[in-house]
Amino acid sequence: MERIEHHASFGGRQEVWQHASATLGCEMRFAVYLPPAALAGQSCPVLYWLSGLTCTEQNFITKAGAQEHAARHQLIVIAPDTSPRGDSVANDPAYDLGQGAGFYVNATKAPWAPHFRMQDYVAEELPAIIESRFPATEARGILGHSMGGHGAMVTVLRHPGRYRSVSAFSPIVAPSQVPWGQKALAAYLGEDRTGWQDWDTVELIANAPERLHLLVDQGEDDEFLTTQLRPELLEAACQHADHPLTLRRHPGYDHSYYFIASFLADHFSHHANALCD
Repeated sequence: MERIEHHASFGGRQEVWQHASATLGCEMRFAVYLPPAALAGQSCPVLYWLSGLTCTEQNFITKAGAQEHAARHQLIVIAPDTSPRGDSVANDPAYDLGQGAGFYVNATKAPWAPHFRMQDYVAEELPAIIESRFPATEARGILGHSMGGHGAMVTVLRHPGRYRSVSAFSPIVAPSQVPWGQKALAAYLGEDRTGWQDWDTVELIANAPERLHLLVDQGEDDEFLTTQLRPELLEAACQHADHPLTLRRHPGYDHSYYFIASFLADHFSHHANALCD
């Protein structure tokens, strides 16, 4: 592993690391914010952030203002890249498939299968690295935006007992029912839609063995609201399954990081309540 960035921030340190991923078969980058307590040698809980389409590890750490909240709650914050990268990694010219668009699934179809195993990376390989290389406890929370909101919720639902908290901004709640998800799942998993259900929050909620409270914020002026996000499907699924959900709709807010930054403090408080006991 190699540290390629480090910046003092709110008494802690924002870093970016590069490493060879055995899961993805390529070099990967992830950002880590170490709060003041971690720099002093104290073990801290970890909050994982999953970004959306076209993003890298940089978007969240430079646009969201997360460092102030992380320092206040003494949380380590991890923000990985959104896909495998490199000349040997399959790609597509469209923004919503291939590099920058891993969808946090484990691909099974060519040419994606050799590298696109983002679920195993974010749920298994990356936490193992963090907990062995940094002063991290095993208390984990996860949140994300758009494609990353999908990734956060699906990761929690697929790994009961591994996380203590979950939340999302503007998530793709039912990828099998919207164009972004249908395109990605068909490419990565094949045309048999029965296999898509294992990567769809709305489908997984019905039989979830664990019922972590979902906090979801959605802007009502989001340009993708009715075509790609469809939060009403999550609301209906949670009501039917009696799954705890707080879905907050915000007039005037769009899909951008201005929206995320506006309500991120609430999400950090939500996670800190579960992680910092």
